[in-house]
Amino acid sequence: MLELSEQEEIRRQTLNEIRAMGIDPYPAAAYPVTTSAKAIHQHFDNNPDDFQEISLAGRIMTRRIMGKASFAEIQDHSGRIQIYVNRDQLCPGEAKDYYNTFFKRLLDIGDIIGVKGSVFRTQVGELTISVNELILLSKSVKPLPVVKEKDGTLYDAFSDPEQRYRQRYLDLIVNPGIKDVFVKRARIISTMRDFLDTRGYLEVETPVLQPIHGGAAARPFTTYHNTLDTTLYLRIANELYLKRLIVGGFEGVYEFAKDFRNEGMDRFHNPEFTQVELYVPYKDYYWMMDLVEEMVEKVTLALHGTTQVQVGNNLIDFKRPWKRYTMYGAIAEFAGVDVSQMDEQELRATCHKLGVQTDSSMGKGKLIDELFGEFCEAKLIQPTFIMDYPIEMSPLAKKHRSVPGLVERFEGICNGKEICNAYTELNDPIDQRERFEEQLTLAKRGDQEAMALDEDFLRAIEYGMPPTSGLGIGIDRLTMILTNAPSIQDVLFFPQMRPEKSQSKKPEEQ
Repeated sequence: MLELSEQEEIRRQTLNEIRAMGIDPYPAAAYPVTTSAKAIHQHFDNNPDDFQEISLAGRIMTRRIMGKASFAEIQDHSGRIQIYVNRDQLCPGEAKDYYNTFFKRLLDIGDIIGVKGSVFRTQVGELTISVNELILLSKSVKPLPVVKEKDGTLYDAFSDPEQRYRQRYLDLIVNPGIKDVFVKRARIISTMRDFLDTRGYLEVETPVLQPIHGGAAARPFTTYHNTLDTTLYLRIANELYLKRLIVGGFEGVYEFAKDFRNEGMDRFHNPEFTQVELYVPYKDYYWMMDLVEEMVEKVTLALHGTTQVQVGNNLIDFKRPWKRYTMYGAIAEFAGVDVSQMDEQELRATCHKLGVQTDSSMGKGKLIDELFGEFCEAKLIQPTFIMDYPIEMSPLAKKHRSVPGLVERFEGICNGKEICNAYTELNDPIDQRERFEEQLTLAKRGDQEAMALDEDFLRAIEYGMPPTSGLGIGIDRLTMILTNAPSIQDVLFFPQMRPEKSQSKKPEEQ
């Protein structure tokens, strides 16, 4: 049985009283909204005549109940606006009972109402709607957290991060300023989409449920299809399917994709995340570096009107060109060791000497990656490309054209974290098969992130895949930087959370 707080019990009693008055607390008819709080604030002074017969809907956020006249503040999608309710001009003929019983006693903070009237400025200069008609559109039976004031400072009663992430709907009501982060996130995606569309690349969709997990080194989520009687995986990347389309002859393809990785969670990782992947034939990773610089610079300008963004204590500038290091060069500069000629045993000894933890499942590539992560990544604050990775780290990238043992790969690092990854793509089917087989060996050693061997993908590139450059950009990470958000949970409407205790019990325990 549902347990209700005292306030919830009172609100449900109020709901019954409203119905007893013949008022439907959840009417079905559409309400004719003609303006918004933001439009009133922006345009009233220049065009007051346009706001003499307006209709607006919103949620009651504050109330100041007086005798026969009261003030309230309502919040719509665009902001807040004050309303003035006078008993004698509200529903003439039955104004007293309607005002005293319904408006003063039965309406609550959190209720959604519709008002009609005219806009004016009060004696203290506050833009206000003088209401001549008010109806209830949705009764709130659960009270909102109330913003309180102490020593002249407002503070939010709903500020606990875990509560905010779990109940994003409530967070958006009580802390409407966070909407700006998600508006900017949408602007990031739309600007990138426009950038790619104007170059003639096709936006496509690829399967989320895949028979083989591939395209990245990650542990997948596993599910089961009853009709097909087979195990399927939530995609960890869309790379191998997009490359199939390049084999098929497209000029260039991209996808904004939800991907899923069954890995740890922290302020930079969520098991469900968004990235855009792009593949363009007859290009290489040098060309792709130029494109990334141009696209991210354009996105930053679209969001902020400048290439400079304040992120915590760092002023980051996305103006082209970005700094470039090779991976070995970065490790040499920041860790003080030259690993370019080391074998696996020497790398393991170097990690041990430098205090970097390893385990037996780590091959040469993982050991180099651990060194880079420990000594280099956090020091790369300004946008930087790290180029030319060891072949063991990149089973889908083409061998370097001039340096044996490396591949043509780069990652974009900013504010100490990776924001993109790109290759000159491997299109030699014989080499690709050998790389996949090496991954199978790592999997046998216990590497749960090793790639699976995808026979259909190999068959596709055996028909011939043109020289291609591919790119993946993490939308969540980029949004964190461009909105100065400290955690990935702040840029996801509904981040993954541990089950609430009351929901995690078995049915028989409840």
